[in-house]
Amino acid sequence: MPEDRRLQTQIDYYAARAGEYDDWFFRRGRYDRGEEASRRWFAEVAEVAAALEIFAPAGEVLELACGTGIWTERLVRHATRLVAVDASAEVLALNRARWSASGAQEKLVEHRQADIFRWEPKPDEKFDAIFFSFWLSHVPPECFDEFWSRLRQWLKPAGRVFFLDSRREPTSTAADHVLPAPDEPIMQRRLNDGRSFEIYKIFYEAAPLAARLASLGWQMEIRTTARYFLHGSGRLSAAASS
Repeated sequence: MPEDRRLQTQIDYYAARAGEYDDWFFRRGRYDRGEEASRRWFAEVAEVAAALEIFAPAGEVLELACGTGIWTERLVRHATRLVAVDASAEVLALNRARWSASGAQEKLVEHRQADIFRWEPKPDEKFDAIFFSFWLSHVPPECFDEFWSRLRQWLKPAGRVFFLDSRREPTSTAADHVLPAPDEPIMQRRLNDGRSFEIYKIFYEAAPLAARLASLGWQMEIRTTARYFLHGSGRLSAAASS
């Protein structure tokens, strides 16, 4: 597992950002780039949400970096059991409040607080589907292969993965943020109170990412929306899973 002070800074950042995280997703405050940009953003969100509905993550589902519950709320529509993992107690509290208020109490949602780089499922616990949103871009480049190897261990036979993340688009982030150079994996992020944190943020392109995952034994279909998002779904290839 990585021993990097920046990973702890990343955890600290998302804990401190918990109360304002949804400003980004709902295009409020520093993330409001105008009416037209917001219209385009939410249209692309709907496109990704439709892809997730088609994927239909049924059965026992694992959500990594579950955050404040924006996507947890969608996952519980399909799952018979959902394990939601995040390193931040602050965002897990918001997650619980959101999915409980959604009227999905009949679903079993188990929240677990843990550093994803060190987390392990319970003995003999495996999942039909694994979902993560805006997480792959925060995985250090040197941990990429190991992360996907761990996913392989956590899936049931024929288990599936769905993920989504950000494309490299300046208007996706806050008005006072500057995107790093294309070959730079570190980005400086600010909070509303002015505090600054350096975190990992890697922007992937669909074709190279699909090729890299294929080299690791994953058969993934990766698509992009017009401007803001990249999303992928698939499973281990037959050869890799045998």
